[in-house]
Amino acid sequence: MNLYLAAQDPTLADFGKDPWWLVLIKIVFAFAFGLLATLLGVWFERRVVGRMAVRPGPNQVGPFGLLQTLADGLKMAFKEDILPKAADKVVYFFAPTISVICAVTALSVVPFGPKVSIFGHWTPLQVTDVSVAVLVLLACSSMGIYGIVLGGWASGSTYPLLGGLRSTAQMISYEVAMGLSIVAVFMTAGTMSTSGIVAAQGDGTQLTIAGQDIPAPGWYAILLLPSFIIFFIATVGETNRAPFDLPEAESELVAGFMTEYSSLKFALFMLSEYVSMVTMSAVTTTLFLGGWRAPWPITLWAGANSGWWPMLWFFGKVIALVFVFVWLRGTLPRLRYDQFMRFGWKVLLPINLVWILVLAGLRSIEDWQTKDRLVATGIGAGVLLLATLFWPSRKKEPAPPLQEQVNSRPHGSFPLPPMDLQVPPSPRTRRVVAEREPANVVAGPDSREV
Repeated sequence: MNLYLAAQDPTLADFGKDPWWLVLIKIVFAFAFGLLATLLGVWFERRVVGRMAVRPGPNQVGPFGLLQTLADGLKMAFKEDILPKAADKVVYFFAPTISVICAVTALSVVPFGPKVSIFGHWTPLQVTDVSVAVLVLLACSSMGIYGIVLGGWASGSTYPLLGGLRSTAQMISYEVAMGLSIVAVFMTAGTMSTSGIVAAQGDGTQLTIAGQDIPAPGWYAILLLPSFIIFFIATVGETNRAPFDLPEAESELVAGFMTEYSSLKFALFMLSEYVSMVTMSAVTTTLFLGGWRAPWPITLWAGANSGWWPMLWFFGKVIALVFVFVWLRGTLPRLRYDQFMRFGWKVLLPINLVWILVLAGLRSIEDWQTKDRLVATGIGAGVLLLATLFWPSRKKEPAPPLQEQVNSRPHGSFPLPPMDLQVPPSPRTRRVVAEREPANVVAGPDSREV
């Protein structure tokens, strides 16, 4: 028996036929999912990071500290809303809303489950779907960065402007790697529809193991392992999460593009970051982890992919990916900006291009079976990983000695600063030292007191 036949896979023909009230219910559900996932996500992150740091985390407001995020949101809502004098008031106001709207809009094409019966209407658990839904996801991801860029520019301050410029470069660098990873997905699935991609990952292909036919692992996270790894790294860069949170790096930019924001506008920027994290986790689940389809061995149960159960598997995968986001933040230090840009252009992009070429060559082979795909993908991923780890790097020539550098200076050039970088003491300090220890005050070679 084909265990995937129990799933009611929606198609493009199933959309556009729902009554208006059912469409409204779906929209409200997607919006509520984004907001509730954000509230719980902040609590989840603080608890997990606290566990990693051997401390309790929020545990006072509500059971297990669950209401702490709600209390923080109310506190920010009643704070004073400060408007910088040099800010562009219109753009300054709309920048946070752009980020939030784009992050929530991407959920409209994410399938939460198969076709189910809602008040007697047989409908997919998805707001809508189009033949180019993957491009809608890319557009929402790209447009969301404009809220950060415009917010940094409209603040009329140096630090937000630098954070906005960093975000622009970050978007350009990692959007290319993300797009190429998605190319591998719809090249394999043969469609750009999100519901079609989920259906392609559970096409019912059988493998014979120990004399028994079981469903093949059709998740693209396995078949397209390099694309999955690169896509997830690119999503971390796109959402400005650690270790790629350079547009808001406190160590050199105070708070980056959010420096001049306060009250509800600051809360909207925080909301957009966490909604984007949840949204990109849902997109990664849809494209690479089988969407709402149950993982093995749950698939041995014939009803695992029917009814309302698939929503449980979908939420479980999203929570697992959010945990990885939090894990990265609690584990890895922030990269330098040059390391971040070099990693995007010189590592992710070449590997992705080579992998796309390898995948296109493998796709041209006749009798393309699941076993062949697994073996070829494993070999290709291993070769790419070994090539990345053992690629010969050019060793930098050692710097010449300091005296040789001094002698090589052109005549009349400005002298080198002292290597110890010690600033001469102020006149007051020298006077106090002279009063306390007059014997130690001598005339230096430049006729100054030392």
